[in-house]
Amino acid sequence: MSAAGHPREVVIVGASLAGLRAAATLRAEGFGGLLTLVGAEQYTPYDRPPLSKKFLTAADPAETRLPVPDDLRARWLLGRAAVRLDPYSRIVTLADGTRLPYDGLLIATGAAARSGAVPGEPGPEQGVFTLRDRDDAVALRAALAVGRRLLVVGAGFLGAEIAAAGRALGLDVTLVEAGAVPLERSVGAEAGAFVGMLHREAGIDLRTGTTVTAFRTGPDGALTGARLADGRTVAADVAVLALGAVPATGWLAGSGIEAAGGVPCDNRLRALFPDGTAVPGVVAAGDAARVPQPLAGGDAPPPGHWSGAVEQGTAAARTLLLGEAAPVFEEVPSFWSDFHGVRLRSVGLPGLADTAKVHECDRDARRLEVSYHLGGRLVGALTIGRTSRLAAYRRVLAEPTP
Repeated sequence: MSAAGHPREVVIVGASLAGLRAAATLRAEGFGGLLTLVGAEQYTPYDRPPLSKKFLTAADPAETRLPVPDDLRARWLLGRAAVRLDPYSRIVTLADGTRLPYDGLLIATGAAARSGAVPGEPGPEQGVFTLRDRDDAVALRAALAVGRRLLVVGAGFLGAEIAAAGRALGLDVTLVEAGAVPLERSVGAEAGAFVGMLHREAGIDLRTGTTVTAFRTGPDGALTGARLADGRTVAADVAVLALGAVPATGWLAGSGIEAAGGVPCDNRLRALFPDGTAVPGVVAAGDAARVPQPLAGGDAPPPGHWSGAVEQGTAAARTLLLGEAAPVFEEVPSFWSDFHGVRLRSVGLPGLADTAKVHECDRDARRLEVSYHLGGRLVGALTIGRTSRLAAYRRVLAEPTP
Protein backbone atom coordinates (compact mmCIF):
# COMPACT_ATOMS: atom_id res chain seq x y z
CA MET A 1 0.00 0.00 0.00
CA SER A 2 1.07 3.58 -0.53
CA ALA A 3 1.76 5.88 2.38
CA ALA A 4 -1.74 7.31 2.00
CA GLY A 5 -3.27 3.83 2.33
CA HIS A 6 -4.26 3.59 -1.34
CA PRO A 7 -3.29 0.47 -3.32
CA ARG A 8 -0.25 0.62 -5.58
CA GLU A 9 -0.89 -2.66 -7.44
CA VAL A 10 -4.45 -3.64 -8.36
CA VAL A 11 -5.25 -6.95 -10.03
CA ILE A 12 -8.68 -7.45 -11.61
CA VAL A 13 -9.43 -11.13 -12.23
CA GLY A 14 -12.10 -11.16 -14.90
CA ALA A 15 -11.76 -9.13 -18.11
CA SER A 16 -15.50 -8.57 -18.00
CA LEU A 17 -18.03 -5.75 -17.96
CA ALA A 18 -17.65 -5.45 -14.19
CA GLY A 19 -13.86 -5.66 -14.43
CA LEU A 20 -13.64 -3.01 -17.15
CA ARG A 21 -16.00 -0.67 -15.30
CA ALA A 22 -13.91 -1.04 -12.14
CA ALA A 23 -10.68 -0.37 -14.02
CA ALA A 24 -12.12 2.76 -15.66
CA THR A 25 -13.40 4.00 -12.28
CA LEU A 26 -10.02 3.47 -10.64
CA ARG A 27 -8.27 5.59 -13.27
CA ALA A 28 -11.00 8.23 -13.36
CA GLU A 29 -10.83 8.65 -9.59
CA GLY A 30 -7.09 9.02 -9.31
CA PHE A 31 -5.49 5.59 -9.12
CA GLY A 32 -2.03 5.90 -10.65
CA GLY A 33 -0.49 2.52 -9.80
CA LEU A 34 0.00 -0.72 -11.70
CA LEU A 35 -3.31 -2.05 -13.04
CA THR A 36 -3.55 -5.62 -14.36
CA LEU A 37 -6.61 -7.26 -15.94
CA VAL A 38 -6.65 -11.06 -16.15
CA GLY A 39 -9.05 -12.86 -18.48
CA ALA A 40 -9.58 -16.57 -19.08
CA GLU A 41 -10.90 -15.76 -22.56
CA GLN A 42 -8.67 -14.40 -25.30
CA TYR A 43 -10.89 -11.34 -25.84
CA THR A 44 -10.92 -7.90 -24.31
CA PRO A 45 -14.23 -7.18 -22.49
CA TYR A 46 -17.38 -7.54 -24.57
CA ASP A 47 -21.11 -7.07 -24.08
CA ARG A 48 -22.93 -10.34 -23.35
CA PRO A 49 -26.65 -9.46 -23.75
CA PRO A 50 -26.52 -9.31 -27.60
CA LEU A 51 -25.11 -12.86 -27.75
CA SER A 52 -28.56 -14.41 -27.25
CA LYS A 53 -30.32 -11.90 -29.52
CA LYS A 54 -29.04 -10.08 -32.62
CA PHE A 55 -25.71 -11.90 -32.64
CA LEU A 56 -27.62 -15.08 -33.48
CA THR A 57 -29.95 -13.59 -36.07
CA ALA A 58 -28.22 -10.70 -37.85
CA ALA A 59 -26.77 -11.34 -41.29
CA ASP A 60 -23.65 -9.47 -40.18
CA PRO A 61 -23.63 -9.39 -36.35
CA ALA A 62 -22.32 -6.19 -34.83
CA GLU A 63 -19.12 -6.17 -32.84
CA THR A 64 -19.83 -6.73 -29.15
CA ARG A 65 -16.47 -5.56 -27.78
CA LEU A 66 -16.79 -2.85 -25.14
CA PRO A 67 -14.82 0.38 -25.68
CA VAL A 68 -11.66 0.56 -23.58
CA PRO A 69 -10.74 4.09 -22.39
CA ASP A 70 -7.60 5.43 -24.07
CA ASP A 71 -6.10 6.37 -20.71
CA LEU A 72 -6.69 3.01 -18.98
CA ARG A 73 -2.96 2.21 -18.98
CA ALA A 74 -3.60 -1.42 -18.06
CA ARG A 75 -1.59 -4.59 -18.47
CA TRP A 76 -3.79 -7.21 -20.14
CA LEU A 77 -3.19 -10.91 -19.45
CA LEU A 78 -5.76 -12.62 -21.68
CA GLY A 79 -6.32 -16.30 -22.33
CA ARG A 80 -4.79 -16.98 -18.93
CA ALA A 81 -7.16 -18.16 -16.21
CA ALA A 82 -6.57 -17.59 -12.52
CA VAL A 83 -6.25 -20.89 -10.64
CA ARG A 84 -5.33 -19.93 -7.06
CA LEU A 85 -5.62 -17.11 -4.54
CA ASP A 86 -3.47 -16.75 -1.46
CA PRO A 87 -5.14 -13.90 0.43
CA TYR A 88 -2.52 -13.96 3.19
CA SER A 89 0.47 -13.47 0.90
CA ARG A 90 -1.74 -11.44 -1.49
CA ILE A 91 -0.81 -13.41 -4.60
CA VAL A 92 -2.96 -14.60 -7.52
CA THR A 93 -1.55 -17.53 -9.50
CA LEU A 94 -2.45 -18.08 -13.16
CA ALA A 95 -2.72 -21.35 -15.08
CA ASP A 96 0.66 -20.77 -16.72
CA GLY A 97 2.34 -20.38 -13.33
CA THR A 98 2.49 -16.58 -13.37
CA ARG A 99 2.26 -15.16 -9.83
CA LEU A 100 0.69 -11.73 -9.51
CA PRO A 101 1.22 -9.84 -6.25
CA TYR A 102 -1.43 -7.29 -5.34
CA ASP A 103 -2.49 -5.02 -2.57
CA GLY A 104 -5.92 -4.51 -4.15
CA LEU A 105 -7.83 -7.35 -5.86
CA LEU A 106 -11.20 -7.40 -7.63
CA ILE A 107 -12.81 -10.80 -8.24
CA ALA A 108 -15.03 -10.46 -11.32
CA THR A 109 -14.83 -13.90 -12.91
CA GLY A 110 -18.54 -14.03 -13.73
CA ALA A 111 -20.47 -17.26 -14.06
CA ALA A 112 -20.52 -20.42 -16.15
CA ALA A 113 -23.53 -22.03 -17.80
CA ARG A 114 -25.14 -24.77 -15.76
CA SER A 115 -24.91 -28.15 -17.49
CA GLY A 116 -24.98 -31.84 -16.64
CA ALA A 117 -28.70 -31.84 -15.80
CA VAL A 118 -29.46 -34.62 -18.29
CA PRO A 119 -27.75 -38.04 -17.97
CA GLY A 120 -25.40 -38.72 -20.86
CA GLU A 121 -25.74 -35.15 -22.07
CA PRO A 122 -24.12 -34.74 -25.52
CA GLY A 123 -21.90 -31.80 -26.37
CA PRO A 124 -21.74 -29.22 -29.16
CA GLU A 125 -20.24 -31.77 -31.55
CA GLN A 126 -23.54 -33.68 -31.38
CA GLY A 127 -25.69 -30.52 -31.48
CA VAL A 128 -26.30 -29.72 -27.77
CA PHE A 129 -25.08 -26.28 -26.68
CA THR A 130 -24.93 -23.92 -23.75
CA LEU A 131 -24.62 -20.16 -24.23
CA ARG A 132 -22.51 -18.04 -21.95
CA ASP A 133 -19.57 -16.55 -23.83
CA ARG A 134 -18.63 -15.32 -27.29
CA ASP A 135 -17.25 -18.66 -28.48
CA ASP A 136 -20.51 -20.35 -27.41
CA ALA A 137 -22.49 -17.81 -29.45
CA VAL A 138 -20.31 -18.27 -32.54
CA ALA A 139 -20.78 -22.05 -32.40
CA LEU A 140 -24.54 -21.80 -31.79
CA ARG A 141 -24.97 -19.26 -34.59
CA ALA A 142 -23.32 -21.66 -37.03
CA ALA A 143 -25.55 -24.54 -35.89
CA LEU A 144 -28.74 -22.49 -36.19
CA ALA A 145 -27.79 -21.46 -39.72
CA VAL A 146 -28.10 -25.08 -40.91
CA GLY A 147 -30.57 -26.46 -38.36
CA ARG A 148 -34.30 -26.95 -38.88
CA ARG A 149 -35.64 -27.92 -35.45
CA LEU A 150 -34.47 -26.21 -32.26
CA LEU A 151 -35.09 -27.49 -28.74
CA VAL A 152 -34.53 -25.02 -25.89
CA VAL A 153 -34.47 -26.50 -22.39
CA GLY A 154 -35.39 -23.88 -19.80
CA ALA A 155 -37.83 -21.02 -20.40
CA GLY A 156 -36.08 -18.37 -18.31
CA PHE A 157 -34.89 -15.10 -19.80
CA LEU A 158 -32.02 -16.67 -21.72
CA GLY A 159 -34.18 -19.50 -23.00
CA ALA A 160 -36.85 -17.03 -24.11
CA GLU A 161 -34.33 -14.98 -26.08
CA ILE A 162 -32.78 -18.02 -27.77
CA ALA A 163 -36.20 -19.47 -28.64
CA ALA A 164 -37.25 -16.12 -30.13
CA ALA A 165 -34.03 -15.98 -32.14
CA GLY A 166 -34.76 -19.46 -33.49
CA ARG A 167 -38.21 -18.42 -34.62
CA ALA A 168 -36.79 -15.27 -36.25
CA LEU A 169 -34.50 -17.56 -38.25
CA GLY A 170 -37.46 -19.67 -39.36
CA LEU A 171 -36.73 -22.77 -37.28
CA ASP A 172 -39.35 -24.99 -35.68
CA VAL A 173 -38.84 -24.32 -31.97
CA THR A 174 -39.83 -26.36 -28.93
CA LEU A 175 -39.35 -24.74 -25.53
CA VAL A 176 -39.39 -27.06 -22.49
CA GLU A 177 -39.98 -25.68 -19.00
CA ALA A 178 -40.21 -27.54 -15.69
CA GLY A 179 -42.53 -24.95 -14.13
CA ALA A 180 -46.20 -24.39 -14.75
CA VAL A 181 -45.44 -21.22 -16.74
CA PRO A 182 -42.21 -19.60 -17.92
CA LEU A 183 -40.33 -17.44 -15.41
CA GLU A 184 -42.68 -18.29 -12.55
CA ARG A 185 -39.97 -18.23 -9.86
CA SER A 186 -38.54 -14.95 -11.17
CA VAL A 187 -41.64 -12.88 -11.95
CA GLY A 188 -44.67 -14.86 -10.75
CA ALA A 189 -47.54 -16.72 -12.36
CA GLU A 190 -49.28 -13.70 -13.91
CA ALA A 191 -46.28 -12.37 -15.83
CA GLY A 192 -45.14 -15.91 -16.61
CA ALA A 193 -48.49 -16.73 -18.23
CA PHE A 194 -48.26 -13.53 -20.30
CA VAL A 195 -44.78 -14.52 -21.53
CA GLY A 196 -46.08 -18.00 -22.32
CA MET A 197 -48.78 -16.42 -24.47
CA LEU A 198 -46.13 -14.45 -26.37
CA HIS A 199 -44.17 -17.64 -27.05
CA ARG A 200 -47.20 -19.49 -28.38
CA GLU A 201 -48.29 -16.53 -30.53
CA ALA A 202 -44.82 -16.59 -32.08
CA GLY A 203 -45.36 -20.21 -33.11
CA ILE A 204 -43.23 -21.83 -30.39
CA ASP A 205 -44.29 -25.24 -29.10
CA LEU A 206 -44.15 -24.50 -25.35
CA ARG A 207 -44.13 -27.60 -23.14
CA THR A 208 -44.52 -26.79 -19.44
CA GLY A 209 -44.49 -28.97 -16.34
CA THR A 210 -41.91 -31.34 -17.79
CA THR A 211 -38.17 -31.80 -18.27
CA VAL A 212 -35.79 -33.53 -20.66
CA THR A 213 -34.76 -36.94 -19.34
CA ALA A 214 -32.57 -38.07 -22.26
CA PHE A 215 -31.27 -36.87 -25.60
CA ARG A 216 -31.46 -39.05 -28.68
CA THR A 217 -28.78 -39.29 -31.34
CA GLY A 218 -28.55 -41.03 -34.71
CA PRO A 219 -26.00 -43.56 -35.97
CA ASP A 220 -23.62 -40.73 -36.80
CA GLY A 221 -23.86 -39.35 -33.24
CA ALA A 222 -25.80 -36.25 -34.30
CA LEU A 223 -28.77 -35.09 -32.24
CA THR A 224 -32.19 -36.28 -33.39
CA GLY A 225 -34.35 -35.28 -30.43
CA ALA A 226 -35.11 -35.78 -26.77
CA ARG A 227 -37.38 -37.74 -24.45
CA LEU A 228 -39.41 -35.79 -21.88
CA ALA A 229 -40.42 -36.73 -18.34
CA ASP A 230 -44.08 -36.83 -19.40
CA GLY A 231 -43.30 -39.64 -21.85
CA ARG A 232 -43.49 -37.55 -25.01
CA THR A 233 -40.63 -37.07 -27.45
CA VAL A 234 -39.37 -34.00 -29.29
CA ALA A 235 -37.55 -33.97 -32.63
CA ALA A 236 -34.57 -31.61 -32.84
CA ASP A 237 -31.24 -31.26 -34.62
CA VAL A 238 -30.05 -28.39 -32.38
CA ALA A 239 -30.63 -28.08 -28.62
CA VAL A 240 -29.67 -25.40 -26.12
CA LEU A 241 -29.56 -25.90 -22.37
CA ALA A 242 -30.69 -22.64 -20.76
CA LEU A 243 -30.79 -23.84 -17.18
CA GLY A 244 -29.15 -20.93 -15.40
CA ALA A 245 -25.58 -20.25 -14.38
CA VAL A 246 -23.20 -20.94 -11.51
CA PRO A 247 -20.56 -18.47 -10.25
CA ALA A 248 -17.13 -19.11 -11.77
CA THR A 249 -15.40 -19.22 -8.40
CA GLY A 250 -13.94 -22.72 -8.31
CA TRP A 251 -10.44 -21.23 -8.55
CA LEU A 252 -10.91 -19.83 -5.03
CA ALA A 253 -10.93 -23.30 -3.45
CA GLY A 254 -8.33 -23.41 -0.69
CA SER A 255 -8.26 -19.64 -0.29
CA GLY A 256 -10.36 -19.65 2.88
CA ILE A 257 -13.25 -17.90 1.05
CA GLU A 258 -16.36 -20.10 0.84
CA ALA A 259 -17.48 -19.05 -2.63
CA ALA A 260 -19.34 -22.01 -4.11
CA GLY A 261 -22.47 -19.87 -4.48
CA GLY A 262 -20.54 -16.67 -5.20
CA VAL A 263 -18.11 -14.60 -3.15
CA PRO A 264 -19.92 -13.43 0.01
CA CYS A 265 -19.59 -9.65 0.36
CA ASP A 266 -20.48 -6.90 2.78
CA ASN A 267 -22.37 -3.76 1.76
CA ARG A 268 -19.20 -2.19 0.36
CA LEU A 269 -18.48 -5.29 -1.77
CA ARG A 270 -15.56 -6.41 0.38
CA ALA A 271 -15.08 -10.18 0.21
CA LEU A 272 -15.75 -11.97 3.49
CA PHE A 273 -14.26 -14.96 5.23
CA PRO A 274 -16.74 -17.45 6.76
CA ASP A 275 -16.47 -15.71 10.15
CA GLY A 276 -17.71 -12.48 8.58
CA THR A 277 -14.39 -10.62 8.61
CA ALA A 278 -13.26 -8.84 5.48
CA VAL A 279 -10.57 -10.42 3.30
CA PRO A 280 -7.80 -7.78 3.30
CA GLY A 281 -7.67 -5.83 0.04
CA VAL A 282 -10.21 -8.02 -1.80
CA VAL A 283 -13.54 -6.95 -3.33
CA ALA A 284 -15.92 -8.72 -5.72
CA ALA A 285 -18.49 -7.66 -8.31
CA GLY A 286 -20.87 -9.02 -10.92
CA ASP A 287 -22.00 -12.61 -11.30
CA ALA A 288 -19.17 -13.90 -9.08
CA ALA A 289 -20.36 -11.83 -6.09
CA ARG A 290 -23.15 -12.23 -3.54
CA VAL A 291 -23.99 -8.70 -2.44
CA PRO A 292 -26.43 -7.80 0.37
CA GLN A 293 -29.62 -6.21 -0.92
CA PRO A 294 -31.71 -3.95 1.36
CA LEU A 295 -34.92 -5.06 -0.37
CA ALA A 296 -34.10 -8.62 0.71
CA GLY A 297 -33.48 -7.60 4.32
CA GLY A 298 -29.72 -7.74 3.83
CA ASP A 299 -29.70 -11.19 2.24
CA ALA A 300 -27.72 -11.66 -0.96
CA PRO A 301 -29.99 -12.81 -3.83
CA PRO A 302 -28.40 -14.53 -6.83
CA PRO A 303 -26.82 -12.06 -9.29
CA GLY A 304 -26.87 -12.22 -13.05
CA HIS A 305 -27.88 -8.92 -14.63
CA TRP A 306 -26.03 -6.37 -16.75
CA SER A 307 -26.85 -3.35 -14.61
CA GLY A 308 -25.57 -5.09 -11.49
CA ALA A 309 -22.19 -5.72 -13.10
CA VAL A 310 -21.88 -2.04 -14.07
CA GLU A 311 -22.91 -0.63 -10.71
CA GLN A 312 -20.99 -3.15 -8.62
CA GLY A 313 -17.82 -2.72 -10.66
CA THR A 314 -17.89 1.00 -9.98
CA ALA A 315 -18.68 0.54 -6.28
CA ALA A 316 -15.97 -2.10 -5.78
CA ALA A 317 -13.34 0.20 -7.30
CA ARG A 318 -14.31 2.97 -4.90
CA THR A 319 -13.99 0.58 -1.97
CA LEU A 320 -10.45 -0.31 -3.06
CA LEU A 321 -9.62 3.41 -3.12
CA LEU A 322 -11.54 4.63 -0.06
CA GLY A 323 -11.99 1.65 2.25
CA GLU A 324 -14.45 2.43 5.06
CA ALA A 325 -15.07 5.88 3.55
CA ALA A 326 -16.54 4.31 0.40
CA PRO A 327 -20.32 4.63 -0.05
CA VAL A 328 -22.50 1.73 1.01
CA PHE A 329 -23.84 -0.12 -2.05
CA GLU A 330 -27.62 0.34 -2.21
CA GLU A 331 -28.47 0.32 -5.91
CA VAL A 332 -31.92 -0.95 -6.87
CA PRO A 333 -31.54 -4.01 -9.15
CA SER A 334 -32.94 -3.71 -12.66
CA PHE A 335 -33.17 -5.96 -15.67
CA TRP A 336 -34.45 -6.09 -19.22
CA SER A 337 -35.00 -8.74 -21.87
CA ASP A 338 -36.06 -8.50 -25.53
CA PHE A 339 -37.98 -11.22 -27.37
CA HIS A 340 -40.81 -11.45 -29.89
CA GLY A 341 -40.64 -7.72 -30.58
CA VAL A 342 -41.35 -6.62 -27.00
CA ARG A 343 -39.16 -5.41 -24.17
CA LEU A 344 -39.64 -6.79 -20.67
CA ARG A 345 -38.19 -4.62 -17.94
CA SER A 346 -38.14 -5.02 -14.20
CA VAL A 347 -36.85 -3.16 -11.16
CA GLY A 348 -36.35 -4.45 -7.65
CA LEU A 349 -36.63 -8.12 -6.76
CA PRO A 350 -39.96 -9.51 -8.01
CA GLY A 351 -38.94 -13.03 -6.97
CA LEU A 352 -39.18 -12.05 -3.29
CA ALA A 353 -42.87 -11.19 -3.42
CA ASP A 354 -45.72 -12.92 -1.67
CA THR A 355 -48.27 -10.88 -3.65
CA ALA A 356 -48.39 -9.64 -7.25
CA LYS A 357 -50.81 -6.91 -8.38
CA VAL A 358 -51.67 -6.69 -12.08
CA HIS A 359 -52.32 -3.06 -13.04
CA GLU A 360 -52.61 -3.61 -16.79
CA CYS A 361 -52.83 -6.75 -18.90
CA ASP A 362 -53.63 -6.04 -22.55
CA ARG A 363 -52.83 -9.12 -24.57
CA ASP A 364 -53.86 -7.60 -27.89
CA ALA A 365 -51.58 -4.58 -27.40
CA ARG A 366 -48.96 -6.81 -25.69
CA ARG A 367 -48.74 -4.58 -22.63
CA LEU A 368 -48.35 -5.64 -19.03
CA GLU A 369 -47.72 -3.88 -15.73
CA VAL A 370 -47.29 -5.78 -12.45
CA SER A 371 -46.12 -4.65 -9.02
CA TYR A 372 -44.70 -7.05 -6.44
CA HIS A 373 -45.12 -6.84 -2.67
CA LEU A 374 -43.78 -8.61 0.40
CA GLY A 375 -45.74 -8.15 3.59
CA GLY A 376 -47.49 -5.19 1.94
CA ARG A 377 -44.19 -3.49 1.00
CA LEU A 378 -43.22 -2.87 -2.61
CA VAL A 379 -40.23 -5.03 -3.61
CA GLY A 380 -40.39 -4.93 -7.40
CA ALA A 381 -42.21 -4.06 -10.59
CA LEU A 382 -42.33 -5.37 -14.14
CA THR A 383 -43.60 -4.01 -17.42
CA ILE A 384 -43.91 -5.23 -20.98
CA GLY A 385 -44.43 -2.41 -23.46
CA ARG A 386 -44.73 0.14 -20.61
CA THR A 387 -41.12 0.97 -19.76
CA SER A 388 -41.87 4.59 -18.83
CA ARG A 389 -43.96 3.46 -15.87
CA LEU A 390 -40.99 1.97 -14.04
CA ALA A 391 -39.48 5.29 -12.95
CA ALA A 392 -42.10 5.83 -10.26
CA TYR A 393 -41.57 2.33 -8.88
CA ARG A 394 -37.80 2.83 -8.85
CA ARG A 395 -38.17 6.00 -6.75
CA VAL A 396 -40.19 4.13 -4.13
CA LEU A 397 -37.79 1.18 -4.11
CA ALA A 398 -34.82 3.51 -3.62
CA GLU A 399 -36.27 4.91 -0.40
CA PRO A 400 -34.67 3.60 2.80
CA THR A 401 -36.09 0.27 3.84
CA PRO A 402 -37.83 0.33 7.24
